Amino acid sequence: MDNGTTAGTLSGRPLFFCGIGGSGMLPLAQITHGFGLAVAGSDRSNDAGRTPEKFAWLAANGFALFPQDGSGITSSDQVLVASAAIEDSVPEVARARELGCQRLSRAELLSTLFNDAATSVAVAGTSGKSTVTGMIAWILHEAGRDPTVMNGAVMKNFIGPDNPFASGRVGQPGLFVSEADESDGSIALYRPTIGVLLNVSLDHKSLEELRVLFGDYLAASGTAVVNCDSAEARLLVSRASKVVTFGLDSADADLTIDPASLELLALGSSAVVIDKRNGETFALDLPMPGRHNLSNALAAIAAASAAGIAVGDAVRALASFAGLARRFDVIGTSPQGITVIDDFGHNPEKCAATLRTLKATPGRVIAFFQPHGYGPLRQMGHELAQTFARELGPDDLTIMCDPVYFGGTVDRSEGSERIVDLIAAEGGNAEYIAAREDCGERITGLARPGDRIVVMGARDDTLTDFARAILKRLG
Repeated sequence: MDNGTTAGTLSGRPLFFCGIGGSGMLPLAQITHGFGLAVAGSDRSNDAGRTPEKFAWLAANGFALFPQDGSGITSSDQVLVASAAIEDSVPEVARARELGCQRLSRAELLSTLFNDAATSVAVAGTSGKSTVTGMIAWILHEAGRDPTVMNGAVMKNFIGPDNPFASGRVGQPGLFVSEADESDGSIALYRPTIGVLLNVSLDHKSLEELRVLFGDYLAASGTAVVNCDSAEARLLVSRASKVVTFGLDSADADLTIDPASLELLALGSSAVVIDKRNGETFALDLPMPGRHNLSNALAAIAAASAAGIAVGDAVRALASFAGLARRFDVIGTSPQGITVIDDFGHNPEKCAATLRTLKATPGRVIAFFQPHGYGPLRQMGHELAQTFARELGPDDLTIMCDPVYFGGTVDRSEGSERIVDLIAAEGGNAEYIAAREDCGERITGLARPGDRIVVMGARDDTLTDFARAILKRLG
């Protein structure tokens, strides 16, 4: 199959998304459909009856859906959009190869559309990308700029009858905001007008590899927006030709805060933002908890400033930012006063940020964690165990089930039991219960008034349903 493309060659070409319901594929399918391309797809979750409302909405809104049996690939004109990691044995891939269809990875298609925009804003870093992407999108929207947005999470501000799964937003093609992912190296494909770097820490690659990837990314950006609180990110500033810096704890950054003004509450935070470039100050009230979200807000304000939005306007827009699904998403509080939170935490840094936010206010924490795969668990298991042991106290508890597994040949010899043992060895409290449903029963049996239950994990849309089921069980 041919892998070369330009935006021009896609004009009029029908696209077929393999895994169209996935968190990375769905918003891209929405955007390409919104840009006028014919879009079809298949998904094994649809075949298995998972998240039926999502696929019903797609079918009702002009997306042709097929079983994942190759029947949707019928012409060599079609472009197959499939993960670079997907096996050649998947029927769509095999059929596309037979017909000589062009094949693009998600990142190849996205970066083509992104690089074509007159103004493009990319958000990179180990953690916080989705939140900052959503914040920037909301600031631009409130400024009347009508951005197209590609996000990995549902942006609550943009949810509506015409876009219930608002991880993507179709706006003008000339203003494109997107996450840029380093985990598969595809960040190298982006040529952003404005390139944001939030942090650099261990996740899918070694620090040595990340320094090269993120450094090259800053060098390719017209204006780099860099978090000086991240030591690794600060070291890469020299790679940028033009830079705007930010940091909660970096008094020398272009955008920072007055430390005396910082206030962290259970469901929100506030601080006075200082623009060191002109000495102006602005009171920021953010309806999201946690220091990390104030840092995310500074990143979004800095990026918006680079895009020509006044800092004061950006600060005001964030006061009405509704947040993202599965990013410290409060599902509800039971009559007994037990709060259930749904969260995307899945690597050490993301989990630490969520747990620190919880521990900043009183109450016991019961942290349920579903690892997002056996491979990631092997790579970052020790750091994850240290995170849960370090961030949680003697009264708190971590409960882990088996990693999410949708089939394939992955090595499953090392599972969650090892991580629970490592947490115990580090002095923390943890339990391993293989089946997720049994974890839910254990959690509801343990929960008492004042507890916060947090459901954490990635790559599984049903985790939100699990969180809701726990709240329902609590009455």
